[in-house]
Amino acid sequence: MARIDAFLKLGRDQGASDIHLAVGSPPLIRLHGELDEIKFRNLGAEELEELLDEIIPTDLLEHYKQGNDLDFSYDSDDAGRYRVNLFRKLSGPGGAFRVIAPSIPTMEELGIPEVIEKMLHANQGLILVTGATGTGKSTTLAAMIDWLNENRKYNIITLEDPVEYIHKSKQSLIIQRSVGPHVKSFADGLHAALREDPDVILVGELRDPETISMAMTATETGHLVLGTLHTTSAVKTIDRIVDAMPTEQKALAETFLAQHLQGVISQKLVRTVDGRARKAIMEIMLNTSAIGNLILNKKNFQIPSILQTGREQGMQLMDQALLEALKNKEIDPDDAYVNALDKKQFQRFVTNPDLLPQVNLVVS
Repeated sequence: MARIDAFLKLGRDQGASDIHLAVGSPPLIRLHGELDEIKFRNLGAEELEELLDEIIPTDLLEHYKQGNDLDFSYDSDDAGRYRVNLFRKLSGPGGAFRVIAPSIPTMEELGIPEVIEKMLHANQGLILVTGATGTGKSTTLAAMIDWLNENRKYNIITLEDPVEYIHKSKQSLIIQRSVGPHVKSFADGLHAALREDPDVILVGELRDPETISMAMTATETGHLVLGTLHTTSAVKTIDRIVDAMPTEQKALAETFLAQHLQGVISQKLVRTVDGRARKAIMEIMLNTSAIGNLILNKKNFQIPSILQTGREQGMQLMDQALLEALKNKEIDPDDAYVNALDKKQFQRFVTNPDLLPQVNLVVS
């Protein structure tokens, strides 16, 4: 048992989403979105270096010793599975450990709206799950892949950095590949996947024009492609994809999105009423003919009005989803207010007056 497992297991047992180790401070855990200290002494540089060296894969150790960051998965019989990022800062080494649940949650367990299951009935198209870092995108995608695995006889190829949830083939054949050990990049992995008879391709992150372009090619050639972006709304997602492309390809990207985008799911994690967990709240956009026309005519700024009036089709703005969860007493009202875009309609629910805008009274 690696000595670091004691910290990791403690964080997992307390329900943490992440464990942070850095020189000059005690170990920290992120619990329901906030950092808390583990009761332990401040970690020294040599001590932490020794702890990390025990778990770094042998083939990556020299790369790390040369001062490079590392991303890899760590699986321990005692402490469970983690996505690991190791780095160096002024005072020495550091590490962030994302807790990966021992089993893949279902879409029902996550409370994912039924319309997202309907997206997965498509044989072709691009489905994007977006949000800031740490908003549960990987978990949502894992649940979607698991649904396909349970209900379709597909060849599903995932490209991840690194592999987080491990899928076992059920109805489908699941092939999981990691950037680094298996493929040089997401773009290279996509290029290779097209020769491997896939039905569905999961791309861990559409992070550069080459990867976006390859994902478009995979979609246009008859595949269902799932991917992520670090954007916080449907409109920003469309803008990001178009902006990422070279000038001469922007019009082609807009045409592609209008024709082949299935939908965008933008999510945030919001504390539950009891403060003991976090719930994924989702903005959902389906690519209807109306939205496709707006994309083609460069009128993305009008998309939110379509989402607002598209509830019958399963679409919703983030603020609508927050308000519904708030009225159903599923989320903390203060956290809902903090995460809302238009905060006025949430003010009446706030319990902490310090969050509200302060009114300066002028006395004459």
